[in-house]
Amino acid sequence: MMKEETALVVFSGGQDSTTCLFWAKKNFKRVVALSFVYGQKHVKEVELARAIAGKAGVAWDCMDVPLIGALGHNSLTDTSVKMDEEKPEGGPPNTFVPGRNLFFLSIAAVYARERGIRHLVTGVSQTDFSGYPDCRDSFIKSLNVTLNLAMDDQFVIHTPLMWIDKCQTWALADELGVLDIVRHDTMTCYNGVQGDGCGHCPACKLRNEGLHKYLEEKERNIHQ
Repeated sequence: MMKEETALVVFSGGQDSTTCLFWAKKNFKRVVALSFVYGQKHVKEVELARAIAGKAGVAWDCMDVPLIGALGHNSLTDTSVKMDEEKPEGGPPNTFVPGRNLFFLSIAAVYARERGIRHLVTGVSQTDFSGYPDCRDSFIKSLNVTLNLAMDDQFVIHTPLMWIDKCQTWALADELGVLDIVRHDTMTCYNGVQGDGCGHCPACKLRNEGLHKYLEEKERNIHQ
């Protein structure tokens, strides 16, 4: 039973990973959160991640992996690149950090293995994946097999948000009793604005559209 085991959550301090953190708290006996500093301009998210982990009562750690940000040319780690506000045709937006989830989950697996943890949790979603190839279910399943082969172990990568959209993610946060924490204490904004964010970057647009849709549905259900 998962409830008797420990889970490691790849934890950015954003909406999705925070929802996953509290999902893991509900489903596992013990939870560990692991954050990364990788050269992201919105590095304030790591401070928020530590605070949220403290509020949740889970162990938190952070790893400095600047190589991830330095390898590619993208608007999240390179100040000279102007951020795409809409997804371009024919490829991912320039907010895509090549290899980010590949590295995060690979490092997390090694970190987990050294501590006897076999369950990994990540907040990726194919439903609202913004064109990022490393958020797809096929990638996660493939990486899960690769990690097991690479370390001769039996990891299980959990993706609670894989088949739900942002509106449903807000609903899950509410169901878990952490809607206010997710709304006010997290940072999804690529421009580094906490809570509802700047409102202009792709992450804010997706997050806020989902929130408004969920709150409207919740209000309708109350009055039915």
